Amino acid sequence: MDRLTQIEVFVKTAELGSLSRAAEALGMSNAAASRHLSALEERLSARLVERNTRRLWLTEAGQEFYQRSGTLLTELAEAEEAVNEHTLAPQGLLRVTSSLSFATIYLAPMLPEFRKLYPKLSVHIAVANRYLDFIEAGIDVAIRTRLHEPDTNIIVRRLGRMHRVLAASPAYLEEHGRPREPADLTRHDMLVYNLAQDPFSLRLTKGDVERTVRISAALDCNDGQVIRQAALCGLGILIQPIYIVQGDIEAGRLVPVMQDWQLPMLTMNIAYQNRERLPAKIRVFTDYLVNYVRQASNSLFLR
Repeated sequence: MDRLTQIEVFVKTAELGSLSRAAEALGMSNAAASRHLSALEERLSARLVERNTRRLWLTEAGQEFYQRSGTLLTELAEAEEAVNEHTLAPQGLLRVTSSLSFATIYLAPMLPEFRKLYPKLSVHIAVANRYLDFIEAGIDVAIRTRLHEPDTNIIVRRLGRMHRVLAASPAYLEEHGRPREPADLTRHDMLVYNLAQDPFSLRLTKGDVERTVRISAALDCNDGQVIRQAALCGLGILIQPIYIVQGDIEAGRLVPVMQDWQLPMLTMNIAYQNRERLPAKIRVFTDYLVNYVRQASNSLFLR
C-alpha cells in the first residue's frame, strides 16, 4: 500500500506541478507527501523531481516514470470502477475541456443538477480554445468542433450541428448601414474568430448561388466571448455560432444581417479516449450533456 501511495503522490505532483497542491489534493500534510516522494526516489535509486523556490519539474527519469505510472493508476481506477459500477455511483474526478463560450453557456449551468444525481463525481473544466492533448493534459472528455481526430484511439460522438450567423449592434448598423450582398462585407468592420478554418475567407450560399469573399478584420481573436463583447460595444459585424449570440439577438442587443445568405454549418462533437470499457463517469456525463444541450437549445442544435 505504501508503494501505491508513493506513486499517487508522485503522479499528482507531476500533474499539478506542485508538491503542496498534490498533498492538498490527496488529503495529506506537505511533510507526509514529501516523505512519500523521497521514499519513492530512494527505492528507485533515481531523482524524479527537481525543484527550486519558483518551480518544480520532472527529470528525464521522472518523465519516463510518470508516463508509465500514470497509465498504471488509470488502469487500476478503471479496474475498481468496473467492479463497483453496478453497486456504486460514478465517483472521482472527471476532467473536461471546452471553449469558454461552451463552458459558460452549457457546462456551468448544467452542473448543479448533474451533481445532485452524481454527488461523488467532481468535475474539473479546462477552458481552452486550442485542442488539449488527452494524455498530456489528463483529459477525459473534450468538446470540439473538428470532425475527425488525428489519434485513431479517440472516439468522436456528435453533439449537434448549428448555424453560424452574421450580427452587429443596432448602433453599428445605424452608423455603417446593413450589408445586403457578400461583397458588401469587404467594406465593413469585421470581428473574426481566428481559430476557424480559413477565418478571413467567407463562403456564403443562397439557394444554388455561392459566393466567397475575402474579409479584413477590425478585430480578430481566439475567443468567441471577446468577439461577442466587441460586437455589443459596436465595433463591427461578428461571425459566430448561433448558440453564442442567441440571447443577445432575442434581447435586441445584436441584430442578424444577411439572413438570406447561409454560412457553412458548424458541427460540435464530444470526444473521449477509446477504451475497452468506457468508465461510468464518462458515460453518464456525456449522456447527460447531450440531453441537456438539446433540451436547453431547443432548435439551435440540429442532429
